[in-house]
Amino acid sequence: MFKKIAAAAALTLLASSSFAAPTSFYGGVDVGSTKSDVLDNNSNKVSYGAFLGYDVNENVAVELGYRRLGQWDNVRGSGYDATVNQTHLSVVGSVPLKDQFSVFARVGYSKLNGDDVNNSGALYGVGLGYNFAPNVFGRVEVQKPTNLTTNVGVSVGYKF
Repeated sequence: MFKKIAAAAALTLLASSSFAAPTSFYGGVDVGSTKSDVLDNNSNKVSYGAFLGYDVNENVAVELGYRRLGQWDNVRGSGYDATVNQTHLSVVGSVPLKDQFSVFARVGYSKLNGDDVNNSGALYGVGLGYNFAPNVFGRVEVQKPTNLTTNVGVSVGYKF
């Protein structure tokens, strides 16, 4: 009887420690501001989105994201309204700095779509990251979904 209880306790202890170990997957949400020289060169629009990623190692991750870049009314006086969404896949490289800070850069593929707006191509960005806790992080980033569109945003994420 004692052996069964000891075995059950050992298995429970092993199982609980495996749940505590962080995995390489993470996800988060972001909010920011988008400027598009194609749709309107005089105003910034609120953007928001979500992302999922996988840490390949300590310095490289692969990330998939979706973002609503903004909604433009009366584009360049045409009476036309446009809502633009972005789907992106990118490789993120990061270098740790002092304490909890890191600097990162991304390169990848971006697809913009919306009301008669379809554009795809290279995506790049740079930013600064901060680890609030072992599994919670924040980022500030400047991203170029196209050569005529810039998004500046802040995000918070959780490592599963």
